[in-house]
Parts: sequence; C-alpha cells; structure tokens
Amino acid sequence: MNKPIRIGTRDSALALWQAKTVQSQLQALGYETALVPIKSQGDINLDTPLYELGITGIFTKTLDLALLRKEIDIAVHSMKDVPTALPKGIVQAAVMKRATATDILATKSTFNPNDVCTIATGSLRRKAQWLAQYPHHTVVDLRGNVNTRLQKLQDNNWAGAIFAQAGLERIDILPQSYETLDWMIPAPAQGAMMIATLQENTYAFDACAKLNDTPSQLCTQIERDFLRTLEGGCTAPIGALAQIENNQLHVKACLFSLDGSQKIEVSKTIIMNQSKDFGVKCAVEVLDNGGRELMKEIKTGINKKE
Repeated sequence: MNKPIRIGTRDSALALWQAKTVQSQLQALGYETALVPIKSQGDINLDTPLYELGITGIFTKTLDLALLRKEIDIAVHSMKDVPTALPKGIVQAAVMKRATATDILATKSTFNPNDVCTIATGSLRRKAQWLAQYPHHTVVDLRGNVNTRLQKLQDNNWAGAIFAQAGLERIDILPQSYETLDWMIPAPAQGAMMIATLQENTYAFDACAKLNDTPSQLCTQIERDFLRTLEGGCTAPIGALAQIENNQLHVKACLFSLDGSQKIEVSKTIIMNQSKDFGVKCAVEVLDNGGRELMKEIKTGINKKE
C-alpha cells in the first residue's frame, strides 16, 4: 500500500478506543496507519454545559481544522457528536457497524424511581426525557469524559447518572449497578462511529469506504436527516432511532420541551424501498404538529440561560 494513513482522534480513552478500532481494521486490509491524538475544546472546557458553549460540533471542530490543514488524513468521531452539515471539503467516508444505541442509568445502589432524588446528565435530550418520566426528580449538569463522569457520580450525592451504554462497554467500564433505559429515545446516530476525510483525499476515502456498514449508514442517515430538518444541532432535546428488521424500517423519533413537559413524537414502519428522505418526512410531521413553535421556545429558553 501507499503512505501511512494518519488517523486523527480526540485523546480521551473512548475516542482512542474508537480510533484504534479503525486503525486495526485498516491494518487488517494492508494499510499503514499512524494515530494522531488531538485535544478538543469540548474536552478542555468541562465547567460549562455544552448548550451554553453556543456552537455545534464542539468535539469535532479541532479535528476538522486538522483535516483542512492536512495534518491528518482521516478523523474518527462518535457520530452523534458530528454536526449534520460537514465543513466544506470534508466528507463522510464510512459509518462503522453500530453498537447498541441504548442509554443506561448508572447508580450507586438500588434505584427507586419513586424517591425524590437527583440525576446527572450533560444532555438536554436525556434531561427532558427523564423529567417527562420523573417530574419529581432534580436533574443536574454533568460534563467530562466517561471516566470523569463516573467518578463524579461516586463523589456526589446523586442517585444516578445517564450514559450511552456503548461508550462504557467499549472501554470496559460498564458499572455493576445500572438500569437499562429502553424507554428513552437515543440521540441521532448514538452508538455509531463515523470516519471523515477530505473530499480530495481519494486514497483515504477509498480505504475507509471498505469499512462502511450499509445498514448502519442508512439508519444513521435517517436519524441525522430528522435532526437536520428540525434544525436542532446538539442544543435541543431531540431523539431518533431507526432500525432494520425483516426488510422493514422502524423509526421512532421525538422532540421535547426543555423541561420535558411537552413531547411531539413520531413512530412509523415502512418497507426498505421507501426509505428515501424518510427522516425528513418524519421531521416535517413533527414540525407540522407543533414542532415549529416548540423549537422557537427551546431556542429562546437556551438563549436566556446564556
């Protein structure tokens, strides 16, 4: 093969696991590779809630710049962190086979949802869905990499903290005590890894395209189309999950108010050959059922907090 493919990644344990997974698969195909860890602003600023930082793609911008400066050849991302509009010149090269998209509640002891308690999460989506289910609970902000967040759970008087199951499983830190939140609709593309590269870098693109998992690519595209059409970015309580079973596509997606008191949901099943623009159609249905007004309220509420 030709020159080594330089793999850009955040330097957290989970990001490095993801990058090394891509590295091993590329090497198995005969490509030479080199890891290039880069710290992102989202990792540096751990005190401010994500929505208050005022930008989307906070975990991807540093790697985008490295790509555009040609300091790396590919960037490996948790796909749910990637803005739905990629920077000019950067393209999606592959979506890796998806892991579970499920959220879990990590706890320190037996969890009783009837108790008045405090739950931690840095996600507006998780906060809104939790308060919709348990309005008598208090939800506090939680930032940092997964190891840091698990330690904060131990250090504080919280009943639990919400995590993506896939992230904890990937680096083998899934706690013994946790609840599976199968009722919570995950973030669009949660559990999936995406590889980005420069459009002009055909060598890197062609190499990574060999790792693409078509069902994962289709499902995450539908979810991200839903997100993009709602104009939510990562600063609105939006969930979406598309799943393929027996040549049918099942989609469940939602928009919540910030406090969880309002919910607009869509749940549909179609045959596979009807999947074109289906995420957009689901989002339009949500917008037509009060979603436009709710999105305005959400943006106003976020701006007030800033």
